[in-house]
Amino acid sequence: MKRKTKLQAFINLLAPFLGLILVIAIFSSMPDVQSRFLRIANLKSVATQSVIVALGALGMTLVIIGGGIDLSAASNIALSSVITAYAINAGLPPLLGILLGVLTGGLIGFMNGVLITELRLVPFIITLGMMGIARGLAKWIANNQKIDAPLSWVNDLMAKSPRPSWLLLAPGVWLMIVFAVAMAVLLRYTVFGRHVFAIGSNEATARLCGVRTKRAKVIIYALSGLFCGLSGVMEFSRLTVGDPTVAVGLELDIIAAVVIGGGSLIGGEGSILGSMIGVFIMAFLRNGCTMMGWPNYIQEIIIGVIIVAAVSLDQIRHRRAA
Repeated sequence: MKRKTKLQAFINLLAPFLGLILVIAIFSSMPDVQSRFLRIANLKSVATQSVIVALGALGMTLVIIGGGIDLSAASNIALSSVITAYAINAGLPPLLGILLGVLTGGLIGFMNGVLITELRLVPFIITLGMMGIARGLAKWIANNQKIDAPLSWVNDLMAKSPRPSWLLLAPGVWLMIVFAVAMAVLLRYTVFGRHVFAIGSNEATARLCGVRTKRAKVIIYALSGLFCGLSGVMEFSRLTVGDPTVAVGLELDIIAAVVIGGGSLIGGEGSILGSMIGVFIMAFLRNGCTMMGWPNYIQEIIIGVIIVAAVSLDQIRHRRAA
């Protein structure tokens, strides 16, 4: 039985890798794009484009493993980008603008966690409401228009040609890698990480075992919010403006990346590595479709089919295990 469990875990880990290899192989073999798809410049572009979704997915992985969901992620990203632009435009130092943007995201996440635990409502309802609140606040602060901010070193965080050149990749990509490693260590080797899995597997049992589930869930959502805040900073860096209408629907991409990477919407399963692979599967899909000249709705259909397939396979696997 133990050997069978280990084999199943290995298969679950291997599946996202195979999906990524399949996507790359398909587009690499297409005559129209094969000469450009695997070029270093295109790979660097894909990595840079992945940063915003990847940072959001780091926090969403915690939320989904813990048995929750966060529909406010995209609106949180927009609000954080607006706050960053507003602060820098007001004359504050860029570093302070970044800090305010990240803390704004953390505050939204903290409020999600507190409301979910204190009101005892399902995360879907609370975060759906917060999605509207955060988006409305972003439009109010920006007066329903873009906020132009003076150019600074913040705008270099998402530059495809980084300065200094020895960085090879945009600083935002390196930040994504560092935080991905840190979160993987947190989930795998800390007591808090074990508590996250325990809550997602069976919250009542975790509580009986002494896990302070309320506090843990607030921390989970606060961390997710902080990553959304950082993602908002990267969105500002990429656009060079604070746009309250940006990232509409991005929460679906973030959730999809976690699910495609092996995260279970039932809770108790998932990994940072799997989520990052899910991010790159979607990034290469979008990049390949764009290079092929396919319209945007084709990309949405393909990604939608993949999401349905991933969730269906997860449900089938759980039914067999039961």
